Amino acid sequence: MESFSRGWSFLKQAWGMAFKDKDLLKPSIYALVVGMIVSVIGIIPLGLAYFVFGGSQAGNFVLFVLGGILVFVQFVVTYVFSGMTVYLIYGYLSEGDGRMDKAWAIVQRDFFDILTLAAASTAVNMLKSAAQRNRKNSVVSGLMRSATGLLETLWTEAAYLILPAMVIDDLNLKNSLQRVWDITKQNLLLIGISTVGVRFVTGLISFVFSAIGFVIAFVIGGGLSFISGGSTAVSVVGIVIGAIIFFAFAMVASIFSSYTNTAYHTCLYIWARDVETANAQGSSIPVSAPAPLAAALA
Repeated sequence: MESFSRGWSFLKQAWGMAFKDKDLLKPSIYALVVGMIVSVIGIIPLGLAYFVFGGSQAGNFVLFVLGGILVFVQFVVTYVFSGMTVYLIYGYLSEGDGRMDKAWAIVQRDFFDILTLAAASTAVNMLKSAAQRNRKNSVVSGLMRSATGLLETLWTEAAYLILPAMVIDDLNLKNSLQRVWDITKQNLLLIGISTVGVRFVTGLISFVFSAIGFVIAFVIGGGLSFISGGSTAVSVVGIVIGAIIFFAFAMVASIFSSYTNTAYHTCLYIWARDVETANAQGSSIPVSAPAPLAAALA
């Protein structure tokens, strides 16, 4: 219960920043829109490949490659805009203003590093997908599925922290990994991760919001279909309206989750970074966490 309360405290503070500086939310909105466009475009070659090659071995290989490319591009889109969010939050906390022009310049500067992070995430994702597709009931197959699932979970958490290291400290993938590993060994990150239930709170609110959207969409869409009196046109209109309402709620939930998680890990990294610097200088004065995280840890 305490973890939930801390997570809720952080959420209120993080969104308080967003309401004061609307620029903080823009990259999450852009990421959703661009990601949807990329998905629609990416489905076309996948559909053509399946139509041409069918379920042959060559077709499966082509689909695997095209799927990997699509996943890579999606990761690039996610990390570019998340990187902008990271720098906007860093600018807001350090200078009182998150500027889009600075954030865009930073992700351009770190674009190659972002590509390497996207490539690593794609490799982890594809490895897990390959293991999950192996439906053999052997012990080895089961262990592989468990191991790759754990790897993806750990890597997802690591990527949330690697990105701030890249954007804030201008480090490449190798040095970012080393930086995150070093501060993790000093328990500078584990405290926040284990204490503040941000992921649980965010996931719960996103689920509830999506569920509300589904119920509203079902009531409106189903209601119009029910009162249509058998009219196909009215039924179709009802289904379309219901789908639009559901996806609108789902989009808001996605933006909410994306911004909150990015804000949390950015604050966590900044705090760990400041503590590490203070320790290196031999300072015994406690280092305050960024305001949103400080409120959660109070």
